[in-house]
Amino acid sequence: MKTTNMENMSERENVLWHKAKKRVGFKWNLTCYLIVNAFLVAVWYFGDQGYFWPVWCMLGWGIGVIIQYFKAYHSTGIFSTEKEYEKLKSGHQ
Repeated sequence: MKTTNMENMSERENVLWHKAKKRVGFKWNLTCYLIVNAFLVAVWYFGDQGYFWPVWCMLGWGIGVIIQYFKAYHSTGIFSTEKEYEKLKSGHQ
């Protein structure tokens, strides 16, 4: 009986570890996004201040940051790795 509880706890810890890694990865990516884009805006500001070219980096990378946020904090939907794993584990394909 104790073996089952230990196995379940270990599996739960693995899921939590995976979620924690996703969330830390998102926080690092967001921090880099803010620092790099602040630098690009500063280059634009102290440069000729013509066309606001940093917007393209902000938009492109920003879309990736938003997707990573939803994967890290709201991954219980149709694209959930955990749900797919459980379906494969139970034999349903």
